[in-house]
Formats: sequence, C-alpha cells, structure tokens
Amino acid sequence: MGGKPKILSGEDVVAILERYGFVVHSQKGAHVKMRRYIAGATETLVIPLHDTLAKGTVKGIFNQASRYILATELQPHFYNS
Repeated sequence: MGGKPKILSGEDVVAILERYGFVVHSQKGAHVKMRRYIAGATETLVIPLHDTLAKGTVKGIFNQASRYILATELQPHFYNS
C-alpha cells in the first residue's frame, strides 16, 4: 500500500462500506456489525464507532474489507497517496 492511512472516524468507514453494498445489521455499544449478502454468501465486518480510529485499526479494517472488495478499489478511501 502506498501512503499513510487516512484519519477516519467509525462513521466515515461505515459510509465507505455502504458504497459497496454493506448495511448496518446491528449495533452493540460502540461497535456496528455491517453485512452484505452476495451470491448466497454472507460477508460481515465489525466497525468501532470512535470519533478517530487508530492507524492500526484503519489498516485492520482495510485488510478485512479487502477479503470482499478489491484492495485497489478500497485504497483511495483508506490511504493517502
């Protein structure tokens, strides 16, 4: 990955993932479970709703989301060029 992780909030990440068809499935405390259903498969990601996410958390969410969405499509949302 080129560049540094962007400074994102949990709400920013939720909005990014909604562009790719994920919807909020449930919330417990400060964490939201997002899901999408594609070809009979369920894809799930858990996002902390913090005002500012740590760089490692942004990287972790990016890595997990990359299992379902091409990294090249996600990269501009999560990393500075």
